[in-house]
Amino acid sequence: MELIDEIKSDADERMGKTLAALHDAFARIRTGRAHPSLLNTVMVDYYGTQTPVNQVATVTVEEGRTLLVSPWEKKMLPAIEKAILASDLGLTPASTGEVVRLPLPPLTEENRRDLTRQARQEAEHSRVAMRNIRRDAIHDVRDFLKEKEITQDDAHKAEEDMQKIIARRVQEVDAALERKEADLLEI
Repeated sequence: MELIDEIKSDADERMGKTLAALHDAFARIRTGRAHPSLLNTVMVDYYGTQTPVNQVATVTVEEGRTLLVSPWEKKMLPAIEKAILASDLGLTPASTGEVVRLPLPPLTEENRRDLTRQARQEAEHSRVAMRNIRRDAIHDVRDFLKEKEITQDDAHKAEEDMQKIIARRVQEVDAALERKEADLLEI
């Protein structure tokens, strides 16, 4: 039974990581509001090392639709601007010499539909990844059954438990998608 518990906890942990990756992906899909996490994936050249923007500057929200990036070192300003322009966020930085302002344009109905479609794709990728994790776990259980390390009943119970785990995790994915869609469609 220890073997089965290990397989189940490993699968649950991997599904948790998949869910965390989904939340990160959702954070990159912008809504109409500015949020510092939009810049989490933007990497800036900091003394020859690719470093996240939030580790070389303070990122704050100004007036709801504008991000304010205040570099800790003034000489980082051009590198931050360049990194934001090179990112796939579609934002145009405006520098004042002290800070970088990132105004977020309001979302059009078409943008909202595209972003909702993108969120649904991310959620589906997570569901597929979770199904693959379940498949691998059930395969491991069946291998133990073939090796006569567990009984038929134990294998059947383990498969049922894996089904319950994935059902719970997929429900979490669906809930996260629902929240993101509500955010995107909110005007």
